[in-house]
Amino acid sequence: MSSQDDASQEPVRQDTLTVDQSVSLTIGTDSLLILDDRPAKTDRRCCGLLQSKQETNHSISLYNILGAEVTASNLVIAYAQTAAKDDVSVTTVQYPISEKEKRVVETWVCQLLDVAYGKALRGKRLKVLVNPFGGKGTAASLYQRHAAPVFAAAKCQVDVQNTEYRGHAIEIAENLDLDAYDAVVCCSGDGLPYEVFNGLGKRPDARKALAQTAVALLPCGSGNGLTWNAFGTGSVSIAALAIVKGLRTPLDLVSISQKDSRTLSFLSQSFGIVAECDLGTENIRWMGAQRFTYGFLVRLMRQTIWPCDIAIKVEIGDKERIKEHYAAWCARPQDLEADSKRLEIAAESPGLPELKYGTVTDELPEGWEVISGETMGNFYAGNMAIMSKDTNMFPATLPDDGLMDVVTIDGTVSRGTALNMMTEISSGRFFDMPDLNLRKASAFRLVPHQNEGYISIDGERVPFEAFQAEIHQGLGTILTKSGRFYEAEGPR
Repeated sequence: MSSQDDASQEPVRQDTLTVDQSVSLTIGTDSLLILDDRPAKTDRRCCGLLQSKQETNHSISLYNILGAEVTASNLVIAYAQTAAKDDVSVTTVQYPISEKEKRVVETWVCQLLDVAYGKALRGKRLKVLVNPFGGKGTAASLYQRHAAPVFAAAKCQVDVQNTEYRGHAIEIAENLDLDAYDAVVCCSGDGLPYEVFNGLGKRPDARKALAQTAVALLPCGSGNGLTWNAFGTGSVSIAALAIVKGLRTPLDLVSISQKDSRTLSFLSQSFGIVAECDLGTENIRWMGAQRFTYGFLVRLMRQTIWPCDIAIKVEIGDKERIKEHYAAWCARPQDLEADSKRLEIAAESPGLPELKYGTVTDELPEGWEVISGETMGNFYAGNMAIMSKDTNMFPATLPDDGLMDVVTIDGTVSRGTALNMMTEISSGRFFDMPDLNLRKASAFRLVPHQNEGYISIDGERVPFEAFQAEIHQGLGTILTKSGRFYEAEGPR
């Protein structure tokens, strides 16, 4: 057979589809262009769920396309339409088609969904955990109003379960049927993801569970750091769309050892003013995210210090070298087989990785940098770039480079300097401030001098005692928009 004959057997890509004589739908590079010359029709409802609206001559971002199907007599396309500044709602367009057109239309629908979803998995199987007590207690209503319609339109298989008490999500994750779900979606603040990661980490097949099961967050709490990093939003509906289109992304996790315990951290570890602002303001949760600012200002005026002993396994200690590392990591070619390789390795090595540096009760390993902490004002180690809305504290942080960013700030800096540092967090200039000591590290140990206080791990209070942290490259899995990076502006 000639090459010309071979070519004739290949399916012909048809970008433009004409339906109902006066309507053309063209699949573009990043949008679906609809040219509709029919007379305008009134709005209707489809199955009581999806708003059906006829519009003329408009385009729909392919990212916003949720689903498309051929029914008995119509082509129906569901998409997420901007409803407000920080919100989307599910809308449909539908066009009548004849029986003889169905085959052509079905082929075109498959092509549309292929480009609309790209590398993202369609029809994700989601275990949705709702914390009815988190934040302002509105998680259930936020999910039903803003996320459930998006998941339904995208044909996701959803299993919803309320958590009933602190630690319940740990039990659920520990006993989860890994092969039944593609992702665990938490409707909460960062507390439920923390529990889910630790529940997966308690399993006999922990490494497999953490690699296979992606964790995502619908922002229904105070901080919502996971959502801001993965999707760059605090909107439930936009986050739901991002989950539908989300790509599996490896995530570094951090082992925290205290005496005989070992837990996992995905977001941050803090001691000093940030931990005090987070955990010391539980009594004013009704203020939402503003309680952190209030707590910071109150403690700033007291100029409190939190003396401690600190030792860090520093990997990169210079800000310019940190910038170079970030740029080089971002520029590396993408390995399309990396995820499957990671899953194979995880299946062969059950259980959590061994601790390379031992625990906090062991002798301090050689080669660690000992830092004076007698006048410590703030110690903060971050595994993600954005801690909460408007707090891009670690612009050089990457999901899976095997390094965490450790910030130390002397407690004797002036009130004016401290306030200036706080305002520079949202401006993007926090990274370069001279009073900010920043190191990329693979491990650290912190020993408090006081008997009482707060230590925050992912926003959760842990015993106020010595702890050691060690990072594990790519141990966990989340969903992100890019599949590679956080939604944060990098260092300038």
